[in-house]
Amino acid sequence: MHAAQNTTGPSTPSSYDVIIAGCGPTGAMLAAELRLHDVRVLVLEKDTEPVSFVRIVALHIRSLELMDMRGLLDRMRAHGRVRPAGGLFAAIGTPAPQDLDSAHACLLGIPQPVVVRLLEEHATRLGAEVRRGCAVAGFTQDDDGVTVELADGRRLRTRYLVGCDGGRSTVRKRLGVGFPGEPSRTETLMGEMRVGVPHEEIAARTAETGGPGKRFWLRPFGGGTYSVVVPAGEVRDRTRPPTLDDFKERLRAVAGTDFGVHSPRWLSRFGDATRLAERYRVGRVLLAGDAAHIHPPAGGQGLNLGVQDAFNLGWKLAAGIHGWAPAALLDTYESERRPVAEDVLDNTRAQMELQRDEPGPRAVRRLLTELMDLDEVNRRLIEKITAIDIRYDFGEGPDLLGRRLRDIGVHQGRLYDLLHRGRGLLLDRTGRLTVGGWSDRVDQLADPRAALDVPCVLLRPDGHVAWTGDDQRDLDDHLTRWFGPNLSPSMST
Repeated sequence: MHAAQNTTGPSTPSSYDVIIAGCGPTGAMLAAELRLHDVRVLVLEKDTEPVSFVRIVALHIRSLELMDMRGLLDRMRAHGRVRPAGGLFAAIGTPAPQDLDSAHACLLGIPQPVVVRLLEEHATRLGAEVRRGCAVAGFTQDDDGVTVELADGRRLRTRYLVGCDGGRSTVRKRLGVGFPGEPSRTETLMGEMRVGVPHEEIAARTAETGGPGKRFWLRPFGGGTYSVVVPAGEVRDRTRPPTLDDFKERLRAVAGTDFGVHSPRWLSRFGDATRLAERYRVGRVLLAGDAAHIHPPAGGQGLNLGVQDAFNLGWKLAAGIHGWAPAALLDTYESERRPVAEDVLDNTRAQMELQRDEPGPRAVRRLLTELMDLDEVNRRLIEKITAIDIRYDFGEGPDLLGRRLRDIGVHQGRLYDLLHRGRGLLLDRTGRLTVGGWSDRVDQLADPRAALDVPCVLLRPDGHVAWTGDDQRDLDDHLTRWFGPNLSPSMST
């Protein structure tokens, strides 16, 4: 279904390869990924100024790996606080296993506006154009591209349009893509602030009143502040940001005291609405991030899921624009990422049920708390929440196929340092293989000492293993599958 457009207004003044609606974390990350491949990209953001509302988010293990792959991790770390990766599932306080399969087995607490700023700066350094105060009002698409209408009547032409414009996405609505799911049943206040009473008093009162199972807790967050969660009660105007007085009122209602809370770092309110777009792509228009999926913040997965969407989509969209993409490559964006979102929606549903106050959910929470003392159960849930368990379906093959490869040492330093340009990579322990006519899209490194359990791996630009083995013909078949035609057949044996 194509969107209707008002044909009045000035003629198209310029053309782009990709226009992205929304300059949040997903949109900014996607713009940067596209610019790594010299795609002409314009980001349209309806807000005239960056969001000043400060909320701390957690970059999970997989997102930290992706930032490292693009040389961004040190910048992120400079603005965040590292903390252990445990206690994510339903706020059950079980520590993470010690030997998680990552060089970044931790979380990074960082203000969301800082994440957006750093990613936007990264994109603009690479040549992306960002226009603020520009809202997408409508669009039409044809076989050659998309004409985008702005709220002020101007029109722009692009080969592709990507909606990264949030849960109330204009692009998704104009595209006519359904957004089925469940509306919000409960509202919760969440914030970080200082308190005016001793920790012992807080611990005693929270133990008496409830805890995570009742969506109420105060936990030390570091730097003298506490993470505060409390049921919001009736919310008449969801467009109004919560205030410190709202927190005090609800704390007094739930716990009988406001704990002297003051000096908030950030305040927010969230519901448990859960929705998933029926499709991620219609023709030349695609959806990513919250425009494609919304869910409660249980486990802190939302921003991470959107950034990982961008990593999956960017190189595939660039491949289509530059003409070397295999026919079905862009379709794999939806076939790979939509099941991941389905899994996130399911685990957040489960977590929200575990935080309900009825006897049944409380009993299940107690049972799960016991089960998480088992390493296998705890590991499975941590790997799920932090997205390091994802295995895309690439067909039959060894367990490593379709999974991301952790950072390992190579003779040039570190594996992830070789992925900064967003290209594919052949890591060859045999010294016999070559990327031949794919060398404009795929790098290669011969290293017999690389810490691999297989002879060679072919990595996609998003760090997922596309092939393992030691046979050149088999490698050539998989290079063709993921990176298009061999442009110089004589260079490959």
